[in-house]
Amino acid sequence: MPAAKDCPPNEAERMAAVRRYDILDSPPDGAFDRITALAARRFGAPIAIISIVDEDRIWFKSHHGLPVEQIDREPGLCASAILGDTPYLIEDARRDPRSLANPLVAGDFGLRFYAAVPLTTSDGHNLGTLCVIDKEPRAIKEEQIEDLKDLASIVMDQLELGLSSRQAVGKANLMAREIDHRVMNSLQFVSGLLAMQSRAPDVGEAAAHLKLAANRVAAVAQVHRHFYADAAQEVLCVAYLRRLCDDLAAILGREIVVEGDEEMVPADSIQPIGLITNELVTNAAKHGAGKIDVTFHVSDMNKLIVCDEGNGLIDGFDPHRATAGLGMRVITALVKQLRGTLDAGPRTDGDGACFTVQFPRSS
Repeated sequence: MPAAKDCPPNEAERMAAVRRYDILDSPPDGAFDRITALAARRFGAPIAIISIVDEDRIWFKSHHGLPVEQIDREPGLCASAILGDTPYLIEDARRDPRSLANPLVAGDFGLRFYAAVPLTTSDGHNLGTLCVIDKEPRAIKEEQIEDLKDLASIVMDQLELGLSSRQAVGKANLMAREIDHRVMNSLQFVSGLLAMQSRAPDVGEAAAHLKLAANRVAAVAQVHRHFYADAAQEVLCVAYLRRLCDDLAAILGREIVVEGDEEMVPADSIQPIGLITNELVTNAAKHGAGKIDVTFHVSDMNKLIVCDEGNGLIDGFDPHRATAGLGMRVITALVKQLRGTLDAGPRTDGDGACFTVQFPRSS
């Protein structure tokens, strides 16, 4: 960490601004590379850099003419240029006391000329500089300084645009999560109403259907809850299925065992996987018996298998027939969303039925 005298008085707030823009160690960007190329050409100099001053290093977002990505944070050049709000100009570094001790000046690199404009945020923090470097001393024209200021402003425009885009995406994701949370609460409320109605003394034979509907709505609510518990772009599938099936077991009053190969699955695939599992487990609880096994295998394809210990499927059962029930139609639509296939057949290790969904790992 540089000595306190080499840091701006608001260093903690400045570093918070650096982190806010999330630019350190980001990939190369052609827009910034074009700016450094323009700056070097305008000065007729071999090197131009967009630097970001970190706690103990100076990292280069773009480095035209210099095959280096970062240097230590030493006083005299970029680390000193961010201390003020005006251009920092050194026409001959070996005659300027501000830069004599800097390793780029005193060492083998032999820096002689340095012109920098701070990259200043809208709230007044200097993130780094746009600078031009040469190994020969040179005079600086006023119009060159003005051009460097304009190019530095373009750099900040690009950084502000990136920040605004990330903030907009964050707000959209937050809104989506809030909407889904409200949907989940509404589904749980509807499930509670259906369950209460199923216990009413005058519903007669409809009680079982109302109870089934209540369980199905509650199960869908749990799929939403567990999906939005994971904010990452990829989700561990077996861990997700275990959390989901623990809740389904409590709702359906059945033992559900989840096993398999752990695999990171894209977040946009995990919700249909959860809904498929919900429907298959709900059907197994309704039509099958005993323990329900949920297995997730990974090979060339992802494979989701749900088996029960009941009497098996009726002769000629086809999950793709138009006469299939609502649950099967929902499952078929979700499988198509995953670009997968759905098969049904007898259990190979005992009595019962198994449903198998296969889909590409890249989905």
